[in-house]
Amino acid sequence: MDVECVISNHDDARVDVEGFGIDFHHIPVTRAEKPQAEARTLALLAGRVDVVILARYMQVLSADFLEQIGCPVINIHHSFLPAFAGADPYRRAFDRGVKLIGATAHYATAELDAGPIIEQDVQRVGHGYTLDDLLRVGRDLERLVLARAVRSHLDDRVLVHEGRTIVF
Repeated sequence: MDVECVISNHDDARVDVEGFGIDFHHIPVTRAEKPQAEARTLALLAGRVDVVILARYMQVLSADFLEQIGCPVINIHHSFLPAFAGADPYRRAFDRGVKLIGATAHYATAELDAGPIIEQDVQRVGHGYTLDDLLRVGRDLERLVLARAVRSHLDDRVLVHEGRTIVF
């Protein structure tokens, strides 16, 4: 895979990304300026990429963006949905004493976190885990699940049929 660029709504990864010789673009996203941010992103990506990978991009992409991008978009998130949707899910999961941490990678659709699932994984956690432990385990799983999902997609091993995936 060749990485065309990294686009982020936060500027904190710039040094790391540019250290690999990859173009980095900071495009802040606010509710009021979301259409303009999506237009800037489309200008950088549309027609130039075969897949878009979202990682820690805590924004819902519009149906218009998904239609215009012209390629699949893969998203990753914790697997607490729908129980702990929204902000600070690990804190809320910790407060409830969850016993499993998980991650889900799926194709993005206009409906929030409802796209066809490509890959998932879970890990059991114990009562002695701290919030930091849950964050570490969850983020490790998110990395692994996203990597496996992207690999399956790039290897043309994923078919979408009737809103579900078949992964070979």
